[in-house]
Amino acid sequence: MTSSPELTFNDGNTIPQLGYGVWQVEDDVAEKVVRQAFDAGFRHIDTAKIYGNEAGVGRAIASSGLSAEEIFITTKLWNADQGYESTLEAFEKSLDRLGLETLDLYLIHWQQPKQEKYVDTWKALIELKKRGRVKSIGVSNFTKEGLQHIIDETGVVPAINQVELHPFFNQAELREFNASKGILTQAWSPLGQGGELLESATIAEIAAKHGATPAQVVIAWHLAIGNVVIPKSVTESRIQENFAALDVTLDATDVEAINSLDRGAEGRIGPDPAVSDFA
Repeated sequence: MTSSPELTFNDGNTIPQLGYGVWQVEDDVAEKVVRQAFDAGFRHIDTAKIYGNEAGVGRAIASSGLSAEEIFITTKLWNADQGYESTLEAFEKSLDRLGLETLDLYLIHWQQPKQEKYVDTWKALIELKKRGRVKSIGVSNFTKEGLQHIIDETGVVPAINQVELHPFFNQAELREFNASKGILTQAWSPLGQGGELLESATIAEIAAKHGATPAQVVIAWHLAIGNVVIPKSVTESRIQENFAALDVTLDATDVEAINSLDRGAEGRIGPDPAVSDFA
């Protein structure tokens, strides 16, 4: 079976570049679809407290027959739990729901700039890593300014920054900043939530060239430009199809054609982390 390439964090740990995301997956469905993801070849699962499915992911892990060393699990601290002590407490509850002794990657889910708690929250993640409770720590939905602030305040650089990223919103400037700091970039909504992107004539042409599906081409683009990518589906055939994107190799012309689809800020689907604060 094909396996995902591994990328190396700035702390020396590694992450499978292709993972399976479970946003908007109900807890009672999560066990089944995560097991299907494992069967398809995925070993990297991305969840979060706010998704409400950590327990379902935990049941899938427990019933999979895979060892802790064979899988990579990410979860995220929700906004209402930001703050030093509350972060430590929330982490332990997430670990209990997942049924794990230690976690591979823990992320601050949103920067929440108006709350001004993210530095103390980041200090709590640093403490969790020191205690050996989590192997690597990072952030999600952070701006360049937010990243620089926590680095300046603590001297600890996040391993990864997970952000909205797809061909209509390719975040070239933020990716360049992340790379300059040794921070990996991870893409959520990597397929742009389907629809218009997957119906693009450019994507269709490249898909025909490679005998691939549009979704596989977009995933292959993420892999080619160095993103960690976590496509989500609850359909078993599409889960398998997404993993098979590892067999699609784009050339430089393909990558540049997909890069040209970028719409800048107009391509954004979700909230803007620079101004978004929500519980």
